[in-house]
Amino acid sequence: MTPPEVDFTVYPDECDTFGHLNQASFLSLFERARWEMLSRGPGMDLFTRTGSWPVVRKTVVDYLASALPGDVLRFSQTLLHHGRTSFTMRQTARRLRDDTLVATGEFVMVCVNPEGQPVPVPEALSRFMESRGGTGLDSARRYTVNGVNLAVELAGDGTALLMVHGYPLDRSIWRHPLENLNGVRRIAPDLRGFGGSDAPDLGYSMATYAADLAALLDTLGIDQVVLCGMSMGGYVAFEFVRSHRARVKGLVLVATRAEADSPEARRNRDTAAAGARERGVSAVVEAMLPRLLAPESNANTELVQSVRSMIERTPVAGIVRALAAMRDRPDSSPLLAGLGDIPVLVVAGERDQLIPLAEITRMRDAIPGAALRVIPKAGHLVTMEQSQQFTRALQDFMGLVK
Repeated sequence: MTPPEVDFTVYPDECDTFGHLNQASFLSLFERARWEMLSRGPGMDLFTRTGSWPVVRKTVVDYLASALPGDVLRFSQTLLHHGRTSFTMRQTARRLRDDTLVATGEFVMVCVNPEGQPVPVPEALSRFMESRGGTGLDSARRYTVNGVNLAVELAGDGTALLMVHGYPLDRSIWRHPLENLNGVRRIAPDLRGFGGSDAPDLGYSMATYAADLAALLDTLGIDQVVLCGMSMGGYVAFEFVRSHRARVKGLVLVATRAEADSPEARRNRDTAAAGARERGVSAVVEAMLPRLLAPESNANTELVQSVRSMIERTPVAGIVRALAAMRDRPDSSPLLAGLGDIPVLVVAGERDQLIPLAEITRMRDAIPGAALRVIPKAGHLVTMEQSQQFTRALQDFMGLVK
């Protein structure tokens, strides 16, 4: 379902002397949007009825563009995290006249009773928000591992397939295989810092991501998996192989590389992180969106908007910390020659602008017995650009894994 949306018009009395919507008014509009959302769902008196009240514990707002008198802003609300007594809501404001993202905010709320003691979040709020979805996948479950709460999509039965998304994306890149793979137990988490999972300010590395996945498998009672990693998810997959080799019965490497960052690439990561800190998620959208897709895919407005929305809902903390984790990741090239004892499939987009086909082919050649599947007319985001072909390749490979 579509997240709750509320439209407000900017009035002159909400603006500063230069005619721009001021930051204090922005906070007020974010709060009004939350109350309006409640009025359309469980009721504006929800907290009074349940004897609890949401107190703001933390607020992070990124102001990305100006809003002027007469502008109509559309506010969207997504539940990022649900704890026992607290919840985190992410809100965005877009200027309707040109569809510009004007601001994003993350608000951590703690529910308290009249005496100021923490009390459980009202179930009616949880049901209402979670039924609206946040990533286009409506049946996510939540698991707490290593101190963070992860949103996880589960489907099917059979051999377990753990699918790890790339940067700056989320589990919705796996929509087609989640819905269409047969005879496979599909597991697609949002990594910490992405999608509907927690985005702590600290604690990111390839080793941390891999440890989160191992703890998730422990929670689900799964011993071995076929591990599928796309782009940064491939870096995580290599780390998982390094740390938990016995749990990997097959490996799928999608649009990824084994080498560590070059000095120039490391500098580029730092530049991208600085841009995200200064200008918010919009800086990442501008830099990455055109390069994620093949030219043919960039002409698909629905696909482009879907990827744009996915990136825009990524918390800045998750973006900045993931960039550092990728910058500092180890070289996984020494692992390749030792992967001959498990089935390995390498998938590449024919038109990938970020990791060229020739580089991915060299990686395949270094893995004994690995298969290569090149998807025509696909760029870096092969799982969405040519989803049917990708799912077919994955289905064929899963049939070979014993």
